[in-house]
Parts: sequence; structure tokens; C-alpha cells
Amino acid sequence: MHTDKENLDQFTLDFFNELFIDNANQPSHAQKKEIAELAGHADRQNLTSPIIELFIRLNTFQKKFQISPESFELSRKDLEKLAVKHQQIDEHSVSIGGRISKALPIVQEAIDRVDAYLTEKQEVAPSGMELWNTLLENKERIKTHLKISEDEWNTYPGQIKHCIDSIEELSKIIDLPPKVIKEVAHVTKTYRMRLTPYYASLIQPGAINDPILLQSVPTGEMVNNTGIEIPPVAADHSPARLIDQFYPRVVTIKATNMCAMYCTHCLRIAHIGKKDRIYSEEAYEEAFDYIRKNSRIRDVLITGGDAFVLPNKIIRKILAALDSIDHIKMKRLGTRIPVTAPQRVDNELLDILAESNDKKPVRVVTQINTAQEITPLSGDAFKRISKNVSAVLNQAVLLKGINDTRVKMWKLCETIQENYVRPYYIFNCSYRNPQFTHFRVPVEVGRDIVESMYGNISGDAIPRYIATAGGKIPLHKSNVRGAEDGNVILEKPWNGEVVNYPDADAAIYADANFSFHKP
Repeated sequence: MHTDKENLDQFTLDFFNELFIDNANQPSHAQKKEIAELAGHADRQNLTSPIIELFIRLNTFQKKFQISPESFELSRKDLEKLAVKHQQIDEHSVSIGGRISKALPIVQEAIDRVDAYLTEKQEVAPSGMELWNTLLENKERIKTHLKISEDEWNTYPGQIKHCIDSIEELSKIIDLPPKVIKEVAHVTKTYRMRLTPYYASLIQPGAINDPILLQSVPTGEMVNNTGIEIPPVAADHSPARLIDQFYPRVVTIKATNMCAMYCTHCLRIAHIGKKDRIYSEEAYEEAFDYIRKNSRIRDVLITGGDAFVLPNKIIRKILAALDSIDHIKMKRLGTRIPVTAPQRVDNELLDILAESNDKKPVRVVTQINTAQEITPLSGDAFKRISKNVSAVLNQAVLLKGINDTRVKMWKLCETIQENYVRPYYIFNCSYRNPQFTHFRVPVEVGRDIVESMYGNISGDAIPRYIATAGGKIPLHKSNVRGAEDGNVILEKPWNGEVVNYPDADAAIYADANFSFHKP
């Protein structure tokens, strides 16, 4: 086996130079015994791990105690042989110096970044999976107070029949102070409240500002917040009946005003009205007619309200109408049903989605704002939906007290990704409605949260940060700090390190005579 220095890369040579700094300190008997055993394993076994372990310990003894390998009767030549052996064993010829002095420290730095999150995530932002035993206890309590049978609980009609739409009913299942009960009673004279018994079971008893409670029960701020309400997205962006259009190739069909529960931060709060409505066939036909006549449109979002609240026969009819239009290539359905009433996701609905998806892609776009909304039931609903559509995407809203910290948002994105949902957007809470002022989060806080995800969670678990202001405007900060000497200066968003990135040569890029098109 060759042991020339030519076999060692610069990482290893530099590592060895630091390892063999002369010093007078001597190891203890126990230290000598440990290194002798490690050296024996490294020499006898045809594995990289014993070699790595030996070098890590030698490096530790040098840096911590100023003990050279020679004090353990290991010469530089002996260790060079092991370094070459390590590189020859490794399938990608990774050197011992590269692995120990570069790769492992990078891994350790990453570990240090996420350790706090891994320690805190279950306590600070528990998922419905982790809270499941408590949720089952809540379920039994709610069933008793509202006189719901097990069969009714497990059906969508049963959930809707027993929806909680008054503070009197809510106070039967949640211990609320008299002041809060009075306040909510006052607010619900103006704004509708509705939550399914299932969604109510996600509320944690005794938790002040529980994220489920905040999303479903309107509080005094909704009538006390001051400001001018900007007219709802209707006349200014509605070119036809039931249609909203911000972009030339995408339209929204507001197919219903109904939801299984009413969110306290709903952008379409003005569309909900005072009672549920089923729209006429003529209304849908006028919307379809607008789409048929506009061949630039390729993508249609069916929303409301909540698209999955519509009866299956209407969902089938809408999708069939869109599938019959040649220039429509993509269909989306907006829904919160899988987290508010997962019992609604029945086999007939899944068959309708699959049938349309076979013709042209169907995407289900949902809104999950906290990991607490992901339970075994909602997780199973998303899994079944994902098998029948081209994608399930999440559009979260950044909300004070609900998901406005790194731990909460990281946990949300990881949890939904694990449950077959792709994190897609995070919306900054709307400025159009003064009712929601108490929920709004500064743009810079959201930017910090989203940028902190890079390098710390999976890339496809990182959503885009968006503001709605006459369309969706990205809010990500730029990581390009400038340019110098042909390099782009980049900042790593996860740790702030600035690096030079060689840019493409502008002259070469401008030359049209390349590859097969050369003079």
C-alpha cells in the first residue's frame, strides 16, 4: 500500500499538521489504553468508522490536552497508512481530513442550530397526533354535553347537525370566564361563529389563547379594532358572476359561501353572509360561460366558502364542466374540511377527484395553521386525498399567537409534510380587514421565520412567504448582497455567513454560437 503524501489531499495534510504539533504533555494510562484499542480496531477492520473514531479521539486529545499522537506511540507514517486505507475503503474516496476537519464540524454546526427546536417542538407546538389521547377525552366530554352518539360523531352530517354556533353551547364544553362569554356573545351578533364538535375537540382545556380557540371563536377585537375596511374582493376583481380574476390565466370560482367552521381571520368574511346559501345552476353556468369564452385561462380555483362543503353531485358537475373546456388544464379545490370535519372525505368524493384527475390534474389546496390541527383522522384524510389527486398544497396564514415563532412554523411545516401535504404559501394576515388587526404579524418577523427554515428543515417543506395586495407578492428577502470581480456575494440565510459564488461569464452567455451552433 502506497503511503506517499501524494495519496493525501490538502484537507488531510492540514489536519495532520495540526495533529502533530509538538508538545510535552503525556497521556494517562487510561488514555493510552483507549487509543491502543481504537488503533487495533482501525488496523484490523476493513471499515471506515473505526478509523474515524481513532482520529476523532486523537484530535480531541490534541486540542483539549495538547497530547500528540506520538505520545501514544503512533507515528505520522502509521496514521498516514490509516488515512490512505480510509480513503480507499470509502466508495467516494472521501479523505479522513475532509471528513473530520470539514464535514463533521459542518454537521455539528447544523445540529447545534436545530437542537433547541427538537427539544422544544413537542411542548411548544404539539401536533394533534401527540395530543391524541387528550383529544379523545375531549371528544367524550363533548359527546356527553351535546348529546351526540358515536355514529353521529363519525359522520359528516352528524358533525354539521351538532355544529356549535353560540357561546352558550360552547361554554358547555369549554370552561370560559363570564367576561369572555359576555364578550363573545356581543361579537357573534355581528360575526358568525361555527365550529364542528370534532374541531372543538382539538381545543386544549385550560390553555389560554389555544390556537384552535383563537381561530374559531371571535373575540372583542373584531368589533373594537379601528380602521377603514377595504371593500371585499368582489366588484373590483369580479368580471363575471361568481368569478374573481387577478391574473390573465387563473380565475377563482366562489362556488359557495358555506364552511364547516368559520375562521376568525377569514379573508372572505364579507362573502359568508348571515346564512348558508346554495347557488343556482344559472349562476354556475354564467361562471362557466365566462371561462369558456376566455381561452387564455388555463387554471381554475374552486373555492368559497369551502369547496368540499358542496354536495358531491355539485363538485362532480363543476369538475366535469371544467374538464370539458379544452383550454382549462389545471383545477384546484380550496378546502379546510380535512382539518375541520375529516369525516366528510368519503369514498364517493375521492372517486370524483380521481376521475377528474385522470383527465386533467386536480390539486387540493388546504389551510392548516398549526400542527395541532393534524390528528390521526385529518392525517388519514390527507393521505387518502393525496392518492387521488396530483398534489395537496397548504396555504397557511401567519397569525399572532398561533404560528408566529420559528418553533411553531417549523413544526407546522414538518408535520404537514409528513402527512402528505406540501407547504406552499404562508400569507401575511390581510390588511384589508381591521377586524384582524390583533392577528397581524410584522412582515419582517415572517421573513425571519421563513428564512430560518433554509438549511434546517427539508427544502420541499419550506413555503413561499406572500402578501396579498392586488395579487400575491413574494416577501422573501434577497440573499444576494452584491457582486465583485465576477463573483456574486451571497449570504446563507441559516447562519448569516457570506460567501462568494462565481457568476456565469457574461460574454460567454451572450455568445449565441455555442454547442451545435458554432461557426
